[in-house]
Amino acid sequence: MAQIEKFLSQVSSIVWGLPLLVLLVGTGVYLTIRLGALQVRSLPYALKLAFSRNQDKESDGDISHFQALMTASAATVGTGNIVGVATAVLMGGPGAIFWMWLAGFFGMATKYGEAILAVKYRVKDAEGNMAGGPMYYLEHGLKQKWLGVLFAVFGALAAFGIGNGTQSKAIADLMNDTFSVPFWVTGVVLVIFAGMVILGGIKWIGRVTAFFVPIMAIFYILAGIIVMIMNLNLVPEALGTIFTFAFTGEAAAGGAVGAAIRFGVARGLFSNEAGLGSAPIAAAAAKTDLPGRQALVSMTQVLIDTFIVCSITGITIVMSGDWQNESIKAGVLTSTAFETLLGSAGPYVITLGLLFFATSTILGWGYYGEKCFQYLFKNPVAVRAYRTVFVLFIFVGATASLDVVWTLADVLNGLMAAPNLIGLLGLSGVIIYETKRFQKKAKEEQERAAS
Repeated sequence: MAQIEKFLSQVSSIVWGLPLLVLLVGTGVYLTIRLGALQVRSLPYALKLAFSRNQDKESDGDISHFQALMTASAATVGTGNIVGVATAVLMGGPGAIFWMWLAGFFGMATKYGEAILAVKYRVKDAEGNMAGGPMYYLEHGLKQKWLGVLFAVFGALAAFGIGNGTQSKAIADLMNDTFSVPFWVTGVVLVIFAGMVILGGIKWIGRVTAFFVPIMAIFYILAGIIVMIMNLNLVPEALGTIFTFAFTGEAAAGGAVGAAIRFGVARGLFSNEAGLGSAPIAAAAAKTDLPGRQALVSMTQVLIDTFIVCSITGITIVMSGDWQNESIKAGVLTSTAFETLLGSAGPYVITLGLLFFATSTILGWGYYGEKCFQYLFKNPVAVRAYRTVFVLFIFVGATASLDVVWTLADVLNGLMAAPNLIGLLGLSGVIIYETKRFQKKAKEEQERAAS
């Protein structure tokens, strides 16, 4: 078993190596140029669409713009925002946070492109619900069904690890370490809660995440703001360290600037999932008249994930100075940093944050995995069986140590990106066309409103 684990770790290093990272960032840069830095120009309007009380209720779709955004955010705002950022700082130094921001900036354009294609090529399933994502735009847009099948296989399997087992294990470990709750108790509670939501389908997932995600995000953001206010004198120094080390750096992994770039970009993209093809599956379910409208909403997910939540984690770690302690592991670095700056309440903040984040990730990835499985097996009975198995596997993840499964899921998660990025680049012309079509419609709407 140890040899298999070692082999899969080596494969994971290759999959998540320089070529994929260059392709992920390069796609974002390419789309940013072709779209004229739309993530800057249209951000105010995108935020207005996402958080307006007047959500589209008439167009085709299953859930609102906001619910689609929260479902995608539920899946991405997870352990990566706490443990992943800590790993980036430990291995790449404080400068990794700058490169995480830069990757996030270009990732907003990638996320926008994914959502446009997801909505444009979505279909209705046998039960009348929307189904979309990379597998559909690879088949119907790029005319390469085999790539769609590959993506769906990778996604349906990866969901059990990256969006299920690793999250439930993190929750069970935390509850046991902090409150001495037995692993099996945590597993049972998670199965009941997640089962009630996931077995209800996307409409239930959308409702719950629309309520759940804002609460968890606001809780963590407020905690981070309190830490910064209490230690305001350390904030300028921390920001200065981040920018200085981004180009001169100090890193445990060696290579200074090279390590900062590698781990900052890798952990940032792993957290916000821009380019992996997961989030557009949720975007495809949104009620929207034009693909461009939901695409702008989806773009704001990277803002929430990387520029707000991940930034709070990263800046707090640098402020504390604990990243320089070589004996501290990534899994506890954020908790230690909050304890240094906030006192004894710090670890409890991180425990609750991880509890919320990991639970929400299970809900979001339950939907992603189901839609990938649905693409492969159209039978509604088979899809419901997948939901059931996914929910039951939460208990396995919470009570067992299956490192090989998690490493395999990490590999599959990375492999999802390759066909998706091929689709984005091959269909970039469609993204531009749909953007212009939406912008023309939006301009006409504004002119009518002004007259």
